[in-house]
Amino acid sequence: MSFGERVFIYCERGSDGALWAEPINALTNGAFLLAALAGLWLVLRQPAAERSADHYLLVALVFVIGLGSFAFHLFADAGTAFADIVPIGLFMLVYLGFALNRFLGVPPGWTVLLAVGFAAVVAGAMQVQCWDGGFGFPGADVEGAGPCLNGSVGYLPALIALIAVGLLLARRGHAAAPWILSAAAVFTISITLRSLDMALCEEMVLAGRKIGTHFAWHILNALTLFLLLRASLCVSPPAHRA
Repeated sequence: MSFGERVFIYCERGSDGALWAEPINALTNGAFLLAALAGLWLVLRQPAAERSADHYLLVALVFVIGLGSFAFHLFADAGTAFADIVPIGLFMLVYLGFALNRFLGVPPGWTVLLAVGFAAVVAGAMQVQCWDGGFGFPGADVEGAGPCLNGSVGYLPALIALIAVGLLLARRGHAAAPWILSAAAVFTISITLRSLDMALCEEMVLAGRKIGTHFAWHILNALTLFLLLRASLCVSPPAHRA
């Protein structure tokens, strides 16, 4: 697929190649920018000694996620699809590393290995396809294969990781646990609505226009990311930890 090739995968756009064919999907990316600004405000409220470069990096990634997704829903081509998914992938990896090392105390070497393993699992999940009577990695003889859950399978490893980390932190009585588990709950709803975008396309209509449910994915994901930014403040920088 070339960078300029059009991508038609969401209800609101349908097969319309116009620049402004997804106004609701595009504008709701503002929720990510608000989440980033709110996260930055929380970071700046912390005493200087309790802030770290990690906090600023996570806030910056949330901001870039909003810009990348806005570009994709504006231009809807393979190039902007790349700009959409890369920041999301980076945030998942950076936050997983942060959670393992700073929340759970996993040594840096093991943190890197686990993050690499997680990236491999996500890459594999993104290749899973569904077809009549099956799902998995279809061979050349399988017809009608396509992305499962409207392409949401690639986000399931992140959801599982959130739940696992949240439960481990809850067992330890860690202050970040409620924020992580709340983020997992919101993300579960978010993935569900992303998956139903095309299935509910005919029912989700506003002013005679099909809008689907993808816009809710943006809003709920922004809330998920804000909760994760808030959770990140439940630790001090490495130099200040006991």
